[in-house]
Amino acid sequence: MIVLALLLAGGAATGCGGRATTHHKPGTTHEQASGKVGTLLTADDGAGHRLREVPAEGAPEVRLAARPDSEDGWNLQLTVTNFHFTPDSTGGAALPGAGHAHLELDGRKLARLYGPWFHLPAAQVPAGGPHTLTVRLYADDHTAWAVAGKPVEANLQLDPGSGQSTHPHSPAATPEAAQADRTVTITVRDGKVSPAPGRVEVTRGERVALRVTSDRADTLHVHGFDKELALPAGQEATLILTADRTGLYEVETHESDLVLTQLLVR
Repeated sequence: MIVLALLLAGGAATGCGGRATTHHKPGTTHEQASGKVGTLLTADDGAGHRLREVPAEGAPEVRLAARPDSEDGWNLQLTVTNFHFTPDSTGGAALPGAGHAHLELDGRKLARLYGPWFHLPAAQVPAGGPHTLTVRLYADDHTAWAVAGKPVEANLQLDPGSGQSTHPHSPAATPEAAQADRTVTITVRDGKVSPAPGRVEVTRGERVALRVTSDRADTLHVHGFDKELALPAGQEATLILTADRTGLYEVETHESDLVLTQLLVR
């Protein structure tokens, strides 16, 4: 009995197969946690994310399209092949054909994308141009999928004037200039939301301006309206939407996973 107890204790200390256990996301197997997909290269994407080389046949692919939004900016659509978005396992192991995307404007990261649609406000695009939008695919472990030593990505030329067709205003326009019916101002600092998250009641059909300043780069998401907004660190960003449907909708951040407020549309 003493010998058996010692053997069991030794097994618990070393984990499966006599090796130290690997810490990984709950619900992920040891095989999945190994992330042994493709070949990890020494080269990176230019921002410190190493490239994960996979064969061209069956490799992830992405295409990018932009269309002017009826209120402001553009709606971007990612069309992917051999790839699916896995927001629930971000930070886990690199699994075949899974992960998320990064959106860049002229080489500057705007947001991390967890789905095929993203709203890009005109205020996020400097005057002049044209500008280059780049979308790049990443595994859950934040390595960049690559083929033949190059990241899997798509590029698109963007003309700032094309995103202001219905409600024209300059990229620096304020919510007042855009004639919003209701303005909600929120600040995020050190992981705390000010004012404290509550409910904002609006009437159906009202235009609501969300003015958010975050001390870290993040992405704003309004559930139910499919609206997102890149939040540059330390800079105020504004998202304007028309509350055209009744219900209760959360406004949250993607990276820090904070609830900023709730919109109650009656």
